[in-house]
Amino acid sequence: MTARSLIEAWAALVALSMGTAALTMFEVSGSTRTTIAAGVLGLAGLKARMILIRYLRLNQSRFWMRLFDMVLATFLGLAFAAYLLGIEE
Repeated sequence: MTARSLIEAWAALVALSMGTAALTMFEVSGSTRTTIAAGVLGLAGLKARMILIRYLRLNQSRFWMRLFDMVLATFLGLAFAAYLLGIEE
């Protein structure tokens, strides 16, 4: 991995983390809270995928990348479902 690629990946992770932090600053309720929760989980998924692709170099293997994409999507979907089940309205 080149230094430039490493810095680009790090900058993208910092930007995604800042986006996550910005989403958590809002005081909202109802369906907007659910949308923000989905956004936070989506950004977490993007960060996980970036780490898998850039740092673990899974982009070199289609099989492993697809497998981790499915596992990650399943986990995030289950986490969002658990959030929805736990909401008190």
